[in-house]
Amino acid sequence: MPLRTVSGSIVPLAAAALLAVTLAACTSSTSLITKRTQGYEISESAMAQIRPGQSQQLVTLVLGSPQSTNTFGDQSAFYYVETKVRQTAFGMTMIDSRTVLVVYFDKNKKVVDKAVYGLQDGKTIAIESRRTPSFGEDRSFIDQILQSF
Repeated sequence: MPLRTVSGSIVPLAAAALLAVTLAACTSSTSLITKRTQGYEISESAMAQIRPGQSQQLVTLVLGSPQSTNTFGDQSAFYYVETKVRQTAFGMTMIDSRTVLVVYFDKNKKVVDKAVYGLQDGKTIAIESRRTPSFGEDRSFIDQILQSF
């Protein structure tokens, strides 16, 4: 009477179980789209603390360092930008919302006003890709080296 081996029937089951665990690990822990916030997270409580007449130092203490500043004449402004994006596993990024908090200061570095702007308040600017031609020939770096000999 021939002996039946148990290992012959376990190998396909073990391979199927290993494949199932591998696929489950890939799909459950990794999402195809991730949501995240870029820049400064603007909280309602922090915005409520900023009032006209406060010093620039107090604004920095409450909101942190601004991402950008602007000085025009006697007035200056701090900009805090929050962008909520979705990014696919393949690297494509889509902007869901953008909020810009601007705090305006007078010449004495006291808060004059604050404003909140959204994505709908912005304007799309087309970047020009043409080059301004130079005088004479438009030579490459290698052409310039070869002509110097």
